[in-house]
Amino acid sequence: MYSNKENVNILTALLVAHGIRHAVLCPGSRNSPIVHNLNECPDIRCYPVTDERSAGFYALGMTQATGQPVAVCVTSGTALLNLAPAVAEAYYQHRPLVVISADRPPQWIDQLDGQTLPQPDALGRFVRKAVSLPEPHDEESRWYCNRLVNEALMEKYAPVHINVPISEPFFLFSTPELPQERKIDFMPADMSSVTLDRVCRMFMQSARPMLISGQPMNPLLEEAVLMVKDDESYVPDFVLYTGDSIVSKHVKRFLRKARETWAVNWTGEVNDTFMNLTHVIQGDPEVVADMVRFNLEEMSHPFVQRWEALLVQARQQVEAVEPPYSQAAAVKYFEAHRGAHVAHYANSTAIRLANIYARTPVFCNRGVNGIEGSLSTAAGFSCVTDEKVFCVIGDLSFFYDQNALWNQNLRGNFRILLINNGGGGIFSHLKGLEQSPACSKFVAAEHHASAEGICQQNHVSYLKATNMEEMQRGIDWLLQTESEHPLLLEVLTTI
Repeated sequence: MYSNKENVNILTALLVAHGIRHAVLCPGSRNSPIVHNLNECPDIRCYPVTDERSAGFYALGMTQATGQPVAVCVTSGTALLNLAPAVAEAYYQHRPLVVISADRPPQWIDQLDGQTLPQPDALGRFVRKAVSLPEPHDEESRWYCNRLVNEALMEKYAPVHINVPISEPFFLFSTPELPQERKIDFMPADMSSVTLDRVCRMFMQSARPMLISGQPMNPLLEEAVLMVKDDESYVPDFVLYTGDSIVSKHVKRFLRKARETWAVNWTGEVNDTFMNLTHVIQGDPEVVADMVRFNLEEMSHPFVQRWEALLVQARQQVEAVEPPYSQAAAVKYFEAHRGAHVAHYANSTAIRLANIYARTPVFCNRGVNGIEGSLSTAAGFSCVTDEKVFCVIGDLSFFYDQNALWNQNLRGNFRILLINNGGGGIFSHLKGLEQSPACSKFVAAEHHASAEGICQQNHVSYLKATNMEEMQRGIDWLLQTESEHPLLLEVLTTI
């Protein structure tokens, strides 16, 4: 029987899945659930060592002999600090020491209770990865625990530290078997024909594969997902994920129904956006995506064709709808006439409208979704190219970052489409927020400011629109006018 502590069972199952076969165990009460599990586990051979300082070096010697990761488990408090010399030595020898420390619950750290020193990151730069596991209480925290253990155990050439908070009682051993845990595999950055063939074969042999790009995102995917609703036959069984952040919550929720995801990125990081990641491929996402597209040209896939037809239908529906004078109408008209010009979109409503109407890739600061530098990023882009660079931006983002225009380097190739609806329009879509008296003034930052004065003081040519005809004429002016100074069209609208 195994411990009743779920984080301990998840850890144990993944230690086995990642090939840990030797564990050095130090005595203690707080780590007793971990020690119990490792001793119960038939795949792991355990070695008792009382002195933690010595135990660390025992484990180091085992990694030298086997060339494989070796775990060393200690209780809470100074026990962990006693491993520091061995961990530092392992770091410089590039040895895969897996340090496992039991810990008190975080609410008791630094509260003058026994053995309550801050253990996460206690080993500093001498470990390649340090994680502190949650004590799972729902599916999301369970997924988080699984992901953290996978992230730590995927490191192969340096020590890692897995800290395990454990609440009392410790001594309940009532779980009949370890859980079946998702293992995340790492594929190195060789981009060899073997790697590419494996990915393409997995894609083409899957019954319902999807190739998903982040930023820039697959156009109209959110609209197609909304059209699908609860039709499970559209849910992929295999997702190949390239690119960066995905804006749409609807798309992310939909892709979390998939069976598994393989992610391709430059760094080999674990980005488990859809909560079903099984493989991380370090390499150029475009190389992998192009190879898949080439295979699809050679031999079409019925599920891919089905989704392509759905996206065409979504495009037809979007183009058939003529929104009234609004921010949506402005972005739709702009994108219908932008052509191949470079476009930067600010966060929130602006980028969501781009997901609907853009037909070619756009730039957006979606790394952490901040609004503060959207204008400056587009302005900087314009300084190092002779192409026309457009920035589509909402009022709060614009006024926050207005100092981007206080710059002598700007030229006439920089064009701004400012959509001013008097506040943070995105907040009107958050159900329940309208009940708060603070919504308009403090959350959505309602205002009556205009960009005209800012443009005058920074030598930016200014035009405003208050109706559909003025908006369309203004966008034509942005697109077609030759100028030595930046141009700005302010679209004043309430929706």
